[in-house]
Amino acid sequence: MLDKIDRVQIVVPDVAEAARGWIELLDAELDGQDQIVGLGAMRQRLRIGTGLIEFLEPNAEGVVAEALAKRGAHLFAAGASSSQLEKLGARFADKGINPLFEGGQFHLNERETGIEGLRLVISEAQERLRVGLVDFLYEATILSADTEGVTRQMNELLGLDGSNYTEITSDVFGYRGTLTLFEKDCLDRLEVITPTREGTTMERYFSKFGQSLYMAFAETSDIRLIEHRAQSMGAGHTVDRPADRSEDLPADQLWLHPRSLGGMMLGLSRPSMAWTWSGHPEWVKPI
Repeated sequence: MLDKIDRVQIVVPDVAEAARGWIELLDAELDGQDQIVGLGAMRQRLRIGTGLIEFLEPNAEGVVAEALAKRGAHLFAAGASSSQLEKLGARFADKGINPLFEGGQFHLNERETGIEGLRLVISEAQERLRVGLVDFLYEATILSADTEGVTRQMNELLGLDGSNYTEITSDVFGYRGTLTLFEKDCLDRLEVITPTREGTTMERYFSKFGQSLYMAFAETSDIRLIEHRAQSMGAGHTVDRPADRSEDLPADQLWLHPRSLGGMMLGLSRPSMAWTWSGHPEWVKPI
């Protein structure tokens, strides 16, 4: 019942400051401001790729203010679109789940997802033209020691099809888990992984925050330009480029650090590269 990863929500103390990195590094564009009364927050939308970044700044008592006070700026909710929003709402009702519905979106908290650390915002599917240097978002990541259990809970909640999934293991970055591909042969998914090696950034994050949303991933045709901008601006970033590849050629992956983007880490992969670990390595175009 989910089509795409189409946005993320980030809680921040200052929307204008948080948005700056997205605009300067990735050519994101402002897309309007409103309120989500049920969350006690002012919302600023940014267009990026074919999706959206939604910054939530508290303007009243509520869950956003509580989340910010507890953890500071961070990834608050993973966002997906659905062309069956009404049917999805009926599914929730059948399960006795009554999430906040405001602004044409379902806003599910951890009690409603039944999964510690997982908040979701689900919106009506909408086609958008690409904006900026990102092509499209395709992944949000939750860290968990029980990847199989969390995946089962997601299936039950959202009606996902486990036959589309692919298992993922990375000895280089030290994790394993499952990619819950929403549709066969499409990249959009929630990634459920557990760190397998001590001392990595992921393992330290997991040790500090426990089961929680960690980051998002996007594809970009402009990964070399983004790398150059991050270097020239002194923005925190990490580059994954094969040792035998010239620095004049695109990296395979790049991560922009949370301080560069108002509190959330964003991974970026060059076109087709994500198929390396998504079930079709033969689809990766060589450089």
